[in-house]
Amino acid sequence: MIRDDIKQATVQAMKAGDKPRTATLRQVSAKIKDRDIELRTSDKDVPDDELVTGVLQKMAKQRRESIQMYDDGGRAELADQERAELAVIEEFLPRTMDEAETRAAIDAVKADLGASSVKDMGRVIAELKSRHGASLDMGRTSGLVKESLA
Repeated sequence: MIRDDIKQATVQAMKAGDKPRTATLRQVSAKIKDRDIELRTSDKDVPDDELVTGVLQKMAKQRRESIQMYDDGGRAELADQERAELAVIEEFLPRTMDEAETRAAIDAVKADLGASSVKDMGRVIAELKSRHGASLDMGRTSGLVKESLA
């Protein structure tokens, strides 16, 4: 499980005296605990790896946005810090599909559902999420689905 891998990595980083890595891993653990607490009151039953992956994807997206803003603002030292955090977070994310793999998955789902127009976009995206979940970059995938259905 990804959660256990993060705990082990935190212990290893602490033993190695790697303070930046330890801090990032502790941030990840805190965000995961926050998400656990949120889900206690909801009726949803989310598989653990899916929950952790969702948290990691959100954190990675935040880091990418921060890097862009810091680079635009000329704050290289802060951008470098965010890049280091992003590298640690990405270690625990599942590999995302490249464009060719994504297009193949879209074509397979379109064929299975008989989707042919932009009206079917929601169904296609929902099926892609259920089949491939965390291995898709949904920002890029939605554009590819729209393009293939146009």
